[in-house]
Amino acid sequence: MATAANPTRDDFEALLNEQLGDADDGGFEGRVVKGTVTAIENGMALIDVGLKSEGRVDLREFMRNDDEHGLEVGSEVEVFVDRVENADGEAMLSRDRARREAAWDRLENEFGEGKRVEGRIFGRVKGGFTVDLDGAVAFLPGSQVDIRPVRDVTPLMDQPQPFQILKMDRRRGNIVVSRRAVLEETRAEQRSELISDLAEGQVVDGVVKNITDYGAFVDLGGIDGLLHVTDMSYKRVNHPSEVIEIGQTVTVQIIRINAETQRISLGMKQLESDPWDGVAAKYPVGMKLTGQVTNITEYGAFVEVEPGIEGLVHVSEMSWTKKNVHPGKIVSTSQEVEVMVLEVDSEKRRISLGLKQAQRNPWEEFAEKYPVGSEVEGEVKNATEFGLFIGLDGDVDGMVHMSDIAWGISGEDALALHRKGEEVKAIVLDVDIDKERISLGMKQLEKGAPTEAAAGSSLRRGETVTVTVLEVRDGGLEVQVGEDGATGFIKRSDLGRDRDEQRPDRFQTGQKIDALVTGFDRSKKPTFSIKAYQIAEEKQAVEQYGSADSGASLGDILGEALKKQDD
Repeated sequence: MATAANPTRDDFEALLNEQLGDADDGGFEGRVVKGTVTAIENGMALIDVGLKSEGRVDLREFMRNDDEHGLEVGSEVEVFVDRVENADGEAMLSRDRARREAAWDRLENEFGEGKRVEGRIFGRVKGGFTVDLDGAVAFLPGSQVDIRPVRDVTPLMDQPQPFQILKMDRRRGNIVVSRRAVLEETRAEQRSELISDLAEGQVVDGVVKNITDYGAFVDLGGIDGLLHVTDMSYKRVNHPSEVIEIGQTVTVQIIRINAETQRISLGMKQLESDPWDGVAAKYPVGMKLTGQVTNITEYGAFVEVEPGIEGLVHVSEMSWTKKNVHPGKIVSTSQEVEVMVLEVDSEKRRISLGLKQAQRNPWEEFAEKYPVGSEVEGEVKNATEFGLFIGLDGDVDGMVHMSDIAWGISGEDALALHRKGEEVKAIVLDVDIDKERISLGMKQLEKGAPTEAAAGSSLRRGETVTVTVLEVRDGGLEVQVGEDGATGFIKRSDLGRDRDEQRPDRFQTGQKIDALVTGFDRSKKPTFSIKAYQIAEEKQAVEQYGSADSGASLGDILGEALKKQDD
């Protein structure tokens, strides 16, 4: 049992609380209390906070931005009680701790309300800087110093400026602040104010701040606008640096303002006269003009006919003779070319140009220089299953069909006689300018070949002639009129009316037969038909001797006709 002579621990605690204060308030330790300066000596301030003994605080803890502590005997100050009594019996007091605790209380309130706080950057640490928030030390990450990366932070050191608290942890003593958030918010407010004074279509002056591949950013006095490369000039601009440079003052027109994103689109070419006005009258279809190649693509080349106006030469309109060739193999960038206007669409701002139309059609030139019947010479460019392609003057090709290569042999055998790269001679048989085709014949130059007169003048379509079989083939008969007349061919289907009569093997070389001239091929070689001859004879007999309905048989009629022919 506790007595007055032997107090218990609880009795001792009660006596102590009676001397130091109410235990329910946590005592003095760890609290900020008010005290009175009782003396100033040896750089220390003696402060009475109501304890058994006074405490000493270094005067430097009271100094802020100058060398004066501003204290005198009787001054009332707030201090933090670290310990009620140390080994010397004095109270352990701290002005800095009192200031920090007060600062934390204030900062927590301002952080909860989302207010800005004022502070000073006073030191560097790994990853950022330290900031004094009127007694509390906060961390400023390097990425939160400014909107753009800052190389030199010296001008910002020890300067009072606003910060935004991002995070607070009093238990750990951590505070993270941002200067960038304040700048962005201020900038947004300024942008909104500046944008309200701008309007679409307005003409303003600005300074070029930055240049990119797609355009330039122009400072309009606190707010930036984008000047896209396509809005710098009506003429083609490969890179913005060709037109403007950083620091240059430019006059621009506000094209669009996006109130939500606060983005401003600017234009320079809108202040110039539009070169497309009246372009249809200026460049009528069929007009020839000179321009410069500005760009080459897989589908054609763009030609600038005047600053701001470009036309497209489609790949199909680039050359008369070079087909399926990349435009870069026909023209080159910056080359001066002559073109013809093919089509103008002012609404779509398009001009279709032709490169080949500005030059003469090589097939027209060839037809003038080498009329039908002219002899030409060229190199075998290619051999196909149906003929030979010959390279001719004017960078055009002519074709010799397999049937026009040689006399007396099949087309397949005639093709085998020639190879690629060989120089040959031929006769011009036909020139089709619209279809860009030239037909040639080689066998027409052979000795003994039928002349045009023999083939075309002495024979007439529908004429009956006697021919001699020169060669029996599977497909028909090679025949000749007379002994030295024109040669021609009778197809298998024309060897007779009946199927049995259409067998070539029933004829022999040297045999003479009657046939009808049915036409001429492109080399003016005649074609014959026994079948047509038989039908014509039958029709003539019927007309002359009566129809089969009169009672006479077809044999009687033909017999009478043959008898009359013999008489």
